[in-house]
Amino acid sequence: MATLYEMTPREIVAELDKYIIGQDSAKKSVAIALRNRYRRSKLPEAMRDEVTPKNILMMGPTGVGKTEIARRLAKLMDAPFVKVEATKFTEVGYVGRDVDSMIRDLMEASIRVTKQKRLQEKYSIAEEMANEKIIAAIIPGKKKAPAPSGGVRGPFDLLMGGGFNYNQQGGNQQQEEIHDHEVDLAREQVRQQLKQGLLEEQFIEIEIEEAPKSNQLDLQEGTTIAIGSIFGDMMPKKKKKKNMKVKDARKVLTEQEAQNLIDMDQVTSEALENAEQNGIVFIDEIDKIASGSSYRSGADVSREGVQRDILPIVEGSVVNTKYGPLKTDHILFIGAGAFHLAKPSDLIPELQGRFPIRVELENLTKDAFVQILTVPENALLKQHKALLETEGADVEFTDGAVQEIANMAFLMNEQTENIGARRLHTIMEQLLEDISFNIPDMEDKHIVIDEAYVKEKFEDRIHAVDIDRFIL
Repeated sequence: MATLYEMTPREIVAELDKYIIGQDSAKKSVAIALRNRYRRSKLPEAMRDEVTPKNILMMGPTGVGKTEIARRLAKLMDAPFVKVEATKFTEVGYVGRDVDSMIRDLMEASIRVTKQKRLQEKYSIAEEMANEKIIAAIIPGKKKAPAPSGGVRGPFDLLMGGGFNYNQQGGNQQQEEIHDHEVDLAREQVRQQLKQGLLEEQFIEIEIEEAPKSNQLDLQEGTTIAIGSIFGDMMPKKKKKKNMKVKDARKVLTEQEAQNLIDMDQVTSEALENAEQNGIVFIDEIDKIASGSSYRSGADVSREGVQRDILPIVEGSVVNTKYGPLKTDHILFIGAGAFHLAKPSDLIPELQGRFPIRVELENLTKDAFVQILTVPENALLKQHKALLETEGADVEFTDGAVQEIANMAFLMNEQTENIGARRLHTIMEQLLEDISFNIPDMEDKHIVIDEAYVKEKFEDRIHAVDIDRFIL
């Protein structure tokens, strides 16, 4: 995949099309927002600080792709991403969480992303070091023996009046050299066997670092003191011995060595910059904190209070995290909501102005459901086929069955609550329930699901609305 900086808005939309059906206007808006980040990085430093991201407000019913667009966008650019529900900050009696917590969560996500990237760079070196430890565990070297009686092992023995025994010392040294040569030959043989994969199932005893217990004292939200780390540097790390297969030992040792190779101060510094410059915060259910009435009381006051708390973060402020202060000026905020009962204009004017790009997502049609079932790389039919293939089953869906499933989803959304593409999950689980239950005991595992089978499964649960009853 091309890196973010090489991707044009058209290429970004093409990547999103692999996973999300329709919603072209929303994809176009987020692609432009991403490209603008690249353009901003090319500006002179004085002007770069003045250019702020254009935040996006997505409007549309649940299940049409709002969250998925934001999540795929973050994955595409390998950016720190966090999703929060605005209603979480309005709950009565909810103690200990404030609006700043979304930025602290973003910083934690940035640490994970940056650390994983640095670990990937060190894995090749770490794996070589892990293999050497495995070889040493299989063919241990000779431990240093204590000095023989009358022999001298070091300069302190001379001071203590010890005498040399040249014959004995020379003989021991010669024996040690022979032994070391034999160990080197044996280890080289084991090294070749490891490369050929002949020892993967052999059990060995390795020494691994014991994971430290998390002894943290919370002073206030976002500020913690790791009590263990105060004295941790003075004490040696605890180690324990463990028996495991070579293939499992390699994973553990590689991860351990990679952790030791990375500089956590550098990771923290990079993660802070990554969160400030590339972070994406997705605020879901933002319509639930909107209040349209001019007379406000009770819960409405709480909702407006949450809006006023969110406002400085979206405008640009400094939030203290346990990794250092984080500026929110250049974080991209994406607000989303159904806006059935409220309108974007019901948000306080200051917050409206901070979401200049408005995108309305469309309801899913029957044709959209057909495409969702078949087109994306992670299409629902492909997922269910793959799951049943693990039991040796070959499940085939006819075109008529796909059309009927899409029609069922469309009718259910029209006649009951509209939950968008999530309706397909409900239908597919009900459709394949008996097959999933019986497949381990079935002899003929080639199953064809056609239009008649789908209609039979749902004949008592769904039907087209009788239009005649609405005619007066």
